[in-house]
Amino acid sequence: MFRNFPDESFLETFNEDLITKLDENRKKIDQLLAIKDKSYMNFVRPFEMIEEYLDQFFTPLSHINAVNNSEKSQQVYSDALPVITTYSTEIGQNIDIYNAYKEIKNKQYNTLSASQKMVLDQSILGFELSGAALDDTKKERLKEINIRKSDLSNNFSQNVLDDTNAFEMIIKDPKDVEGLPASDIEAAKETVDGKTVYKFTLQMPSYIAYMTYGPNRDYREKLYKAYTTRAPQNSEIIDELMQLRQESAQILGFNSYTELSLATKMAPSTDTVISFLTDLQQASKPQAKEELAYLEQFAKEEGLDELKSFDTAYYAEKLRLRDYDIDEELYRPYFEQSKVVSGLFDFLYKLFGMEFREVTTKLWHKKAKAYDIYIDNELKARLLTDLEARKDKRGGAWMHNWQAHCRDENDNLQLASAFIVCNFPPSSDTAPSLLRHDDVVTLFHEMGHAIHHLMSEVTENGVSGVNGIEWDAVEFPSQFLENFAYEPQVLQMFAKHHQTGEVLSDTMIDKLVKAKNFQSAMGMLRQLEFGLFDFRLHDKLYQGQEVQELLDAIRHDNDLIQAPHYNKFQNSFSHIFPGGYSAGYYSYKWAEVLSADAYFYFVDNSIFDEKIANDYKEVILGEGATHSMHDLFEKFRGQKLQTNALLRLSGIAS
Repeated sequence: MFRNFPDESFLETFNEDLITKLDENRKKIDQLLAIKDKSYMNFVRPFEMIEEYLDQFFTPLSHINAVNNSEKSQQVYSDALPVITTYSTEIGQNIDIYNAYKEIKNKQYNTLSASQKMVLDQSILGFELSGAALDDTKKERLKEINIRKSDLSNNFSQNVLDDTNAFEMIIKDPKDVEGLPASDIEAAKETVDGKTVYKFTLQMPSYIAYMTYGPNRDYREKLYKAYTTRAPQNSEIIDELMQLRQESAQILGFNSYTELSLATKMAPSTDTVISFLTDLQQASKPQAKEELAYLEQFAKEEGLDELKSFDTAYYAEKLRLRDYDIDEELYRPYFEQSKVVSGLFDFLYKLFGMEFREVTTKLWHKKAKAYDIYIDNELKARLLTDLEARKDKRGGAWMHNWQAHCRDENDNLQLASAFIVCNFPPSSDTAPSLLRHDDVVTLFHEMGHAIHHLMSEVTENGVSGVNGIEWDAVEFPSQFLENFAYEPQVLQMFAKHHQTGEVLSDTMIDKLVKAKNFQSAMGMLRQLEFGLFDFRLHDKLYQGQEVQELLDAIRHDNDLIQAPHYNKFQNSFSHIFPGGYSAGYYSYKWAEVLSADAYFYFVDNSIFDEKIANDYKEVILGEGATHSMHDLFEKFRGQKLQTNALLRLSGIAS
């Protein structure tokens, strides 16, 4: 039913097993191609399941390399990448498979279900974007490019992880940690030569703690500089990646990589994306300038002559405390990790009827957990979680799908499974993991991704759950769910003091909600900076210093505090270089328009309105990628998208 996670000894033979599996796949594909009267059921579905099973086989390796990174996992993963990339390119460029899909579409299209039609349409486009219709010389060059890109992406990620793990800042004077939350001070404590010192790292819980509360400005800058100068060797990787992306786009007949990227997205053109981002930028600028001026004035009142990038989080927290009387440390006892998780489960049960039952199964770490999901006592899916930070774990938070809800080649039902990975403050035998409210929002966000995949009712794996979703719509369900982490009705379900059981008071919740859009316009411009940099970077070929000059120009347009010259943020921008958001980072804001409209549809009626919740579950979650998200959204809402909802959600006057 569900795959068991392998013992870590699987690394010993993984690459030999991979080669064996790929050879078996090739034989199965040859057998499928030999079928004389090909149909969807005797050719397409078996072929799609070959790909599904390969993903299931490879996922544990990529997962282990991210959450239990070691020299062994690095080596095995690095060795596997060119093998799997070569195979994927070979299959993607196979003219016989491509022609078989087109033949089946011409013969059967009008008799197929919506999901089967979408599998054919997306697959044919995928073959074309892989170069199936190109001549042999161009195919070979694309294969070389794909292999090199996978190597570069892996090296980029590893460089960031290595530099993140390598840095330590030791503080000896207790005065330099005064004002930090007690739990963060406790987490930083170490004993050296019989004396207590405080160690801070670039791991997110540690980094955020000192940047937000650390009283010593020199230490804040030291930490900030270390964070923004990680992996300088990645500048060369960026140059080569950009060259390869541009070349691959041109081989496939596109003018730029942005055009290639948009071929599988909702946005119709590069001009549409640029206009979308710049319109939001112009709408947000006036309020952002006011927010910055207000923060700078406050910092002067606190005795600071000039506000720098490494000061903003510190003084923003002090200003938020003054204006909203909201002290993050007072909230953390109410957000003990296990209680937040169980509270989120309770919320999803009340909203969608999803029941989470913890199960015992062998996993990759003692802190990882597994839950089976039931609806009306019927088993629907499995969720695997790994929520705490540790040294050999990639930073950030993500959801990764493992199995898709579908019917296999024998028409047997396969249920879905997925991982949620976060980097929350670690628990110990003596101290629980107490979350910031931002961590709670992150957990809701990743759960939104997970249930999008796990609650699918689609029977074709290629368009089930998150498979096949337009990339600029994939963040919609996650952003939608995270908004509920601010709803009083929802917070009162789980925000309980971990020692006393006291429920978070109405007064404290009210302060949290009012502070939600604190400096929201500045935050909006920051995200738009990332989106504009990514999209413009991929719209033509930038190299060397041109990359920095482009980023500097976009930063200047935002009229916010200018980053110091040493800030080379791009060298660790993992979303767009090794990650899947290249020429697609705008997707966060594009999808947020959908999520804001859907969210207000709930709260303007009733959060727990049974019909609205059921429509969302059946249409947005249940139908996967059987139709464009644009069409699914209008089916769910019963009207066209309300585009002003994003500014309303952000508290930005339109």
